Amino acid sequence: MSISDIKKTAEAKMGRSIEALKNELQKVRTGRAHPGILDQVHVEYYGSMVPISQVANVTLLDARTISVQPWEKGMGPKIEKAIRESDLGLNPAAQGDLLRVPMPPLTEERRKELTKVVRHEGEDAKVAVRNVRRDANEHAKKLLKDKEIGEDDERRSLDEVQRLTDRTIAEIDRLISAKEAEIMAV
Repeated sequence: MSISDIKKTAEAKMGRSIEALKNELQKVRTGRAHPGILDQVHVEYYGSMVPISQVANVTLLDARTISVQPWEKGMGPKIEKAIRESDLGLNPAAQGDLLRVPMPPLTEERRKELTKVVRHEGEDAKVAVRNVRRDANEHAKKLLKDKEIGEDDERRSLDEVQRLTDRTIAEIDRLISAKEAEIMAV
């Protein structure tokens, strides 16, 4: 493994950490409606559990209401029950075949709890990035020990990995502060 391979691997892993953080942040409910909120809710469909998006059309009616239009007649009550039993705190209302899912406004206390959750997710992402940095640095030191590279190359590699880590952590901080601002906006 060469220094460029170490850098590419570290960059790819750090990119995956940011993508994982973005996915986790999407699951955190804000006051606004977002169709992705229902992505983790699963409903029984012919004996297997599938995401709601595979059995219904999930769209936004307005800024605070999600509409769920089941593709089959009998799925409405099952979807309604699955949403109600999820830990999202949502209460869907049936209108014929259409389900309306209003987003309740968040209390100040709940907003503060959610910011703590967001900060925790950010901290987890930072730990993952630092672990990638540690692994990359260990690879570079091993190359030096095996005399495959010189001390200057090893030092340069450590500096480049550190710059990459700093950029990635700054991106994580930016994502966290944006999500916190979104949660605290009334």
